[in-house]
Amino acid sequence: MSLNCGIVGLPNVGKSTIFSAVTSAPAEAANYPFCTIDPNVGIVNVPDKRLDKIVELIPPAKVVPATVEFVDIAGLVKGASQGEGLGNRFLGAIKEVGVIAHVVRCFDNADIIHVNNKIDPEGDIETINIELALSDYETVDKRYQKQSKLGRISKEQQKENEKVLPLYEKLLSALEEGIPARTLGFDEEERALLYDLHLITMKPVIYVCNVDEDSIGEDNEYVKRVREVAKKDNDSPVVVICGKIESEIAALDTEEEKKEFLDAVGLEESGLNHLVRAAYHALGLRTFFTAGKDEDRAWTFKEGSKAPQCAGIIHTDFEKGFIKAEVYNYDDLVTYGSEAKVKENGKMRLEGKEYIVQDGDIMFFKFNV
Repeated sequence: MSLNCGIVGLPNVGKSTIFSAVTSAPAEAANYPFCTIDPNVGIVNVPDKRLDKIVELIPPAKVVPATVEFVDIAGLVKGASQGEGLGNRFLGAIKEVGVIAHVVRCFDNADIIHVNNKIDPEGDIETINIELALSDYETVDKRYQKQSKLGRISKEQQKENEKVLPLYEKLLSALEEGIPARTLGFDEEERALLYDLHLITMKPVIYVCNVDEDSIGEDNEYVKRVREVAKKDNDSPVVVICGKIESEIAALDTEEEKKEFLDAVGLEESGLNHLVRAAYHALGLRTFFTAGKDEDRAWTFKEGSKAPQCAGIIHTDFEKGFIKAEVYNYDDLVTYGSEAKVKENGKMRLEGKEYIVQDGDIMFFKFNV
């Protein structure tokens, strides 16, 4: 899975505004469809209060947060799967991301054109889902036709077909109805058999409700309707954002100014922080830390990774020559207040090659090359 998040939706729902705010990088935004043609890409720090606390308890010369990549993909329209609105180009860009942030317009504003001339969250979501499903349908159908012919070649191929063809048939039946592949309940083994299809609708999705200033802190009717859709879609996460306010926050120079602004509008933190964390977790990413006087750093790893793999994220030599890892957890550091106290209380331990790294572990790797 790619370690990035693609921002998609119909034209004029606020994708580029949200992208600009979340990345603090300007993306072209205008009141007409298709102002974004080539995808914009931005690297975003993952907000993590644990790193802030580690810095407080183990002061370093340098601090490095974890990051995730966001891709602003131009607006899709009905007919995109047949190439409408530069659809083939946009669908190709979506195939390259690991998780989809589906921005849905949840505000009224007569001055901002809606591509369908009405605010209809369910209809907007359905339009996107159908186009993505039809694109996947074409992919699966081509593979199904090819695989069926291969079954005539050998008994071994016939055995493989007995496994995969029923899965393809299940996919084709659902995709034809606009039903995303991720909702079909495939188990781990089945997903492995389907992996090389690289289906768009198999990717996890986050629904991003773009609301107006009056809807901050309380779900409006549009947001409630999106939550109902998300519940049926594998209980997908929903993040509520006011793109206009987030862009104003992003334009402020200092963290103090941003905090004052958030307090003034009644928010504890930026809605974009919620989106970044949601994307990070939807990608199956977790964080371990290294800490010391030179640097406190958050490192990104895939959930389920073992200690040598995580060592290799820092440097390939660490993985090749891995011996042991000194490990303790963030919670223990907070409880005891210092690394020395963690050791004194027996909470620091040595772990070997089979140790599965946990989110929030603070690690020091021992290696020999």
